[in-house]
Amino acid sequence: MSSSDTLIIFDTTLRDGEQSPGASMTQEEKLRIAKALERMRVDVIEAGFAIASQGDFAAVKAVADNIKDSRVCSLARSVDADIERAAEALKNANAARIHTFIATSPIHMEYKLRLTPDQVLEQAVRAVTRARNLCEDVEFSCEDAGRSDLDFLCRVIEAAIDAGARTINIPDTVGYAVPEQFGDTIRRLLERVPNADKAVFSVHCHNDLGLAVANSLAAVACGARQVECTINGLGERAGNAALEEIVMAIRTRADFYHIETNLNPQEIVPASRLVSSVTGFPVQPNKAIVGANAFAHESGIHQDGVIKYRETYEIMRAEDVGWNANRMVLGKHSGRNAFRARLDELGVHLNSEQELNEAFQRFKDLADKKHEVFDEDIQALVSDTQKAADNERFALVSLSVCSQTGEVPTAQVVLSVNGEEQRASSQGAGPVDATFKAIESIVASGTSLELYNVSAITSGTDSQGEVTVRLERGGRIVNGHGADIDIVAASAKAYLNALNHLSMEASRAHPQTDGV
Repeated sequence: MSSSDTLIIFDTTLRDGEQSPGASMTQEEKLRIAKALERMRVDVIEAGFAIASQGDFAAVKAVADNIKDSRVCSLARSVDADIERAAEALKNANAARIHTFIATSPIHMEYKLRLTPDQVLEQAVRAVTRARNLCEDVEFSCEDAGRSDLDFLCRVIEAAIDAGARTINIPDTVGYAVPEQFGDTIRRLLERVPNADKAVFSVHCHNDLGLAVANSLAAVACGARQVECTINGLGERAGNAALEEIVMAIRTRADFYHIETNLNPQEIVPASRLVSSVTGFPVQPNKAIVGANAFAHESGIHQDGVIKYRETYEIMRAEDVGWNANRMVLGKHSGRNAFRARLDELGVHLNSEQELNEAFQRFKDLADKKHEVFDEDIQALVSDTQKAADNERFALVSLSVCSQTGEVPTAQVVLSVNGEEQRASSQGAGPVDATFKAIESIVASGTSLELYNVSAITSGTDSQGEVTVRLERGGRIVNGHGADIDIVAASAKAYLNALNHLSMEASRAHPQTDGV
């Protein structure tokens, strides 16, 4: 199969996906997700923006050092310092890519860059040339291409390819495009750029109008051969094109697109659940491919049809995207070696034997409370273990809640604050409200609660509940999440997790004050 018959999947969950407010990930969490993407056989993993902070640099380097089967990429603005920092982070990668960009739309050039078109063209060429001297594989993006002049795009792209770029990305940065127009833009660029045959044309679509996947697929139909996307469509504002939807549309409608991907689709659902667990962003039940209802049938007519012949109402098999696949059920009689082996299979690598022991003890405690422990439970308890291993300012020591009909709920909490135990009690409209008020009487954070969400990690009344809390203070938004069979305890953990995020000094600016 020639390269023109293969669609390259470029995953930017770790970079653009992390730009969702409150979706910051630790280095260990990024590495876990990168391992899941590698198992899925994603072609390119954009690991971050190396110049953004020391933490971002370390995360990109960790992914580059550990991922062997996928190409690892770092974003860089079209300035030497960014490009050199990206190259340094990627130097140990088995396969590396530097992804550099500059804005090309009139509104961005005039009001943001304050550069003339000729100056932008010159800077783009200089950046690609510098990157090509440091890395064999260079991608160049025309930021806000969706609102750029076609003639100028052709000039910039031709020059970038001449300078050494082998992937040209056409981003719809603000989600402005519509499928017919965006597809036509790709087709015209491929026809008009003289050296277009020397590069792979890529698209990176945002979902502001809910058209990111449709725009991406329209571009593929018109000749694009790389799509930049994220797990669960994660990303800033309304998000990005969802990887799972792109891949399964190409796979299911091979008769129309006549193209394939290298992806292993059975890893889609496990990766989706991992990203949801790490970020605290739940997947809506009716989300295509990975939502809980994606393969559920309520209508009697539909149920009857599926029973008689699955294809009457199902265009994909649930097993093909990882539902009920690759799952080992552990229980209270499972030993430490079985637990360690399952962690290895899930791509979870703890930092020390002590962390493993703590995670195993949490597993045994959970197994005593519920009959079967699933992969999703393990991912959640590992996240809790790694949070506990961090030097957190706030930690839950104990929680007691009294809630009965006709009485005002009361919560008593004991917190560890910088290693010192403090106690408080409070009443509230409900047990969770009372718990949060008791915590606030100790921490006095001055935050406002923007979101409170509860979802079940697995099925059954003994399922762990996963709680997401979003807090805002002084314009800074953070998400916290916690998991427990006791929803009130999970809520307290999530609230404290968010407070710990807020208490950390903002070590970096948002990675994309400008970008694709």
